[in-house]
Amino acid sequence: MRILLHDYSGHAFLVQLARQLARDGHQVLHVHFPGFQTPKGPLTPQPGDPPGFETRGLSLPGEFAKYSYVKRLGQELAYGRLLARTILDWKPEIVFSANSTLDPQHHAWRAARSLGVPFVFWVQDINSVAISRILGRKLPVIGHLVGARYVALERKLLRGSARAIVITEDFVPILERWGLPRARIDVVENWAPREELPPQPRDNPWARTHGLADKLVFLYSGTIGLKHDPGLLLAAAERFKDRPDIRVVVVSEGIGADWLRANGAGLSNLVLLPFQDFAALPQVVATGDVLMAVLEPDAGIYSVPSKVLTYLCAGRPLLAAMPAENLASRILTREKAGIVVPAGDRAGFVAAAERLASDPALRAELGRNALAYADRSFDIAAVARRIAGIATAALADR
Repeated sequence: MRILLHDYSGHAFLVQLARQLARDGHQVLHVHFPGFQTPKGPLTPQPGDPPGFETRGLSLPGEFAKYSYVKRLGQELAYGRLLARTILDWKPEIVFSANSTLDPQHHAWRAARSLGVPFVFWVQDINSVAISRILGRKLPVIGHLVGARYVALERKLLRGSARAIVITEDFVPILERWGLPRARIDVVENWAPREELPPQPRDNPWARTHGLADKLVFLYSGTIGLKHDPGLLLAAAERFKDRPDIRVVVVSEGIGADWLRANGAGLSNLVLLPFQDFAALPQVVATGDVLMAVLEPDAGIYSVPSKVLTYLCAGRPLLAAMPAENLASRILTREKAGIVVPAGDRAGFVAAAERLASDPALRAELGRNALAYADRSFDIAAVARRIAGIATAALADR
């Protein structure tokens, strides 16, 4: 098949999928937005890439205004037009689109319709629900109006898609209420590129470069956006500020990292670093004795942090603050791969950090469980077969 896989964010697991689909004999174009500020996967050509694989970044001039609604809307519409033109020029047999905000998604959907090819909406987050909750809290009147617009748009796109892929069964009732038949919904849980994230020694070159090889490290790596709570990371740093053997390391950029830089200026144990190249990521996460993840209470089921899946590949214990109903929370609890406290529970988060800091045997046990789950669950060949099957079904339905 001739497959266009649009991954707005450029995450590692979906570019891994694109390469695997090409190895399986398909022609695959992986499209992403380089200007979106988030950790990226291996998006440049790699040794051994299959001949049917291509990845293409669609760039805009200037810096992306992630937190300015008006400027961002204009940029996303411009990106959507680039995306639509790419789809029309490349002429795929089927389009998958994931991690996309809704305005570019609308352009991709319309381009697929104009070609008469199936469009598969890959639902990583329920975007409109997130927008409604976040903007409704920050801008009570305008926020609800904007949220209502995006709810209507997301419903339209889902109902008009050949199929929808969701990452958790939790999303299915929402899509059914919006009018999408259950027969057109496929559940494919996310994964991490296990083969590209081999466990590394705790004492590694990246750890030594940053003076962390002889420290006990609580590490957070990834985006800190509107659905995250950087105050929890700051609380951990404040708790251990008198422990010269402990560091709280945050590898991030953007609004959350800026907030930590301003509010944690007096904490010598808080280490803030920019996003690292994907090639360094195995050593980055191996440097953490404990790997941290945080979500706001409002995130609920609509967001499943991909960083948690990456962390599992490191064989390190996780410390997470997130809603109990979130899929990532359920995985960590069920697999005994970390300690999960309620979202926003700073006292509980700090207490769990103290427990992990003082109990190396517990850290080792939770880390073994984390890696065992990754080894058992993250099979890219099986995922690629599943996605190819969904594509075949969508083409047959047409």
